[in-house]
Amino acid sequence: MTSELSRRVGAIAPSATLAVSAKAKALKAEGKPVIGFGAGEPDFSTPAHIVEAAVEACRVPANHKYSPTPGLPALRAAIVAKTKRDSGYEITADQVVVTNGGKQAVYNALAALLNPGDEMLLPAPYWTTYPEPVRLAGATPVELQTSAESGFRVTVEQLEAARTENTKALMFVSPSNPTGAVYRKEEIEAIGRWAVEHDIWVLCDEIYEHLVYGEAVHYSMPVLVPELADRCIILNGVAKTYAMTGWRVGWIIGPVALAKAASTLQSHQTSNVCNVAQAAALAAVSGSLDAVHEMHAAFDRRRQTIHTMLNEISGVSCINPEGAFYAFPSFHDVLGREIDGVTPTTTAELADLFLEKINVAIVPGEAFSAPGYGRMSYALSDEDLIEGVTRMADLLGRK
Repeated sequence: MTSELSRRVGAIAPSATLAVSAKAKALKAEGKPVIGFGAGEPDFSTPAHIVEAAVEACRVPANHKYSPTPGLPALRAAIVAKTKRDSGYEITADQVVVTNGGKQAVYNALAALLNPGDEMLLPAPYWTTYPEPVRLAGATPVELQTSAESGFRVTVEQLEAARTENTKALMFVSPSNPTGAVYRKEEIEAIGRWAVEHDIWVLCDEIYEHLVYGEAVHYSMPVLVPELADRCIILNGVAKTYAMTGWRVGWIIGPVALAKAASTLQSHQTSNVCNVAQAAALAAVSGSLDAVHEMHAAFDRRRQTIHTMLNEISGVSCINPEGAFYAFPSFHDVLGREIDGVTPTTTAELADLFLEKINVAIVPGEAFSAPGYGRMSYALSDEDLIEGVTRMADLLGRK
């Protein structure tokens, strides 16, 4: 039976992050005291004014019908205003396509852009979804490895060394999932100028734009390098900033021709995004950021806690994340050690050991093309965070 199914779809790897979260939730449902560091979603509820906007939208008969595929006009206009407010990037509504979450934004943007034989530069570690739609488009993801020593930030020299005549695009993510890295202003400018020089498209995933800490600052590449605008695609959404992962509203911002192509594709996939969810997103992007600032303060506090605690564990080291809500510790010096009768040699095996022995779920670095590391979300309660890392320290020992 399997041989009769699509080989292209069969080659897609399941989402490792969702798999870890599902496994942790299943064990928790069985009554086990699992603490999950796997979920890439805030532990907060969606702010009340956003929920109320959705409730009101349910009562509007027009929202029970189909609406324009690229998004409700009011939401597209609000995204234009929000983009100028938050990053200084001036766009028009016909450059915006509202999608069913950030993943559809990634998929449709790449499907509209790439052709078979194209290559896309993909700095690693990277979010698990990125390479899959590249391959589905018949293109090739080209990995560029970074490390903790480089702050998990790719350099122009690496990009140039990887560039070939088939290089079509670069995936640029700052702040980063899974590492929490945030690029410096001068690094973004240099990468943007390099892309302009070589006629390379840049897809900028800005989903974590509001979640930067300390002295780190988020900069939008087409603002720093305006001449890149006609070859730049912005990917964004409400999920991370407004605690709206389940509402499934994202968007693409790109040149008009690209936006039209992505909208045409979407018209044959899903048509419009749920109107009620769009109404909620409208309230989010056009409303107060007070709730966002409260969540930011909590994430920042947890970031400092997890960074300190992880670096006190024997064999573990972790750079201080500057953005998003993930720590990305190195377990290289743990691997190969006997731990409670087991000797893990990969972080995938170590993650299984954590779940089995101490009921702690992390995402192994293999999921992000970074073996030896692990991703730990600190979007969970302070109490659970401290308890979970304490269990790891009790198992592995302290420095």
